[in-house]
Amino acid sequence: MADHHTHVQEFFTARAADWDTRFPDDAPAYAAAVAALGLRHGDAVIDAGCGTGRALPALRGAVGPQGTVLGADLTPAMLQAAVRAGRDRSGRLLLADVARLPLRNASLDAVFGAGLISHLSDPGPDLAELARVVRPGGQLALFHPIGRAALAARHGRRITDDDLRAEHNLRPMLARSGWRLDSYTDENARFLALAVRAD
Repeated sequence: MADHHTHVQEFFTARAADWDTRFPDDAPAYAAAVAALGLRHGDAVIDAGCGTGRALPALRGAVGPQGTVLGADLTPAMLQAAVRAGRDRSGRLLLADVARLPLRNASLDAVFGAGLISHLSDPGPDLAELARVVRPGGQLALFHPIGRAALAARHGRRITDDDLRAEHNLRPMLARSGWRLDSYTDENARFLALAVRAD
C-alpha cells in the first residue's frame, strides 16, 4: 500500500501545477454530476480524492452555507493547487487517505469521487471505508467527465473486461462494500455511477 500511495503522490505532484489548465472545460460536467446526487441544504458531503477541488464550489452550492463540504486528497501539491484556485473557500481541505478517513461513522450524507476508482489501492475495502462514514440511505457518486471508451482511446488503450468501472464489475464490488448501485451512465461525455448506502 505504501508503494501505491507513493506512486499516486508522485503522479499527481508532477501534474498538480497545470492540472486545471489541462481540463479547462469540465466545470459544467462536474456541476451536473453534483446535481445528480440530490444534495439538500445542510447536508454534509466529502469529495474523496478531491485533487484541485474542482467539485467543491458545486458541492458548496448544493449544501448551502449551513452544510459541510470536505475535500480529502493524498497529495499535498493537489491541495495546494486547490488553495491557489481559491477552492478552499468552498470547503475544508484534508490531507488524508480515503482508505482511512479521520471521520466518525455515519457522519456524512454523501460522497463524491471524480476519477477515484482507478487510483484506489484496494477498491473493495476502500469503498467500504467510504460507506462507513456515510449514513444509511446516503449517496455515492463515482464520476468522470469522460466515458470509459473515450478515456481509454485518449490513452491509446481499449476497454477490457476487467475494467473496475464496467457495470458488471462495479455493481458487485459496490454491493460487497455496503453500497447499492442505483444508476449507471457510461457515455462519451461522462461516466456517472450513483449508489446508495445500504442499511
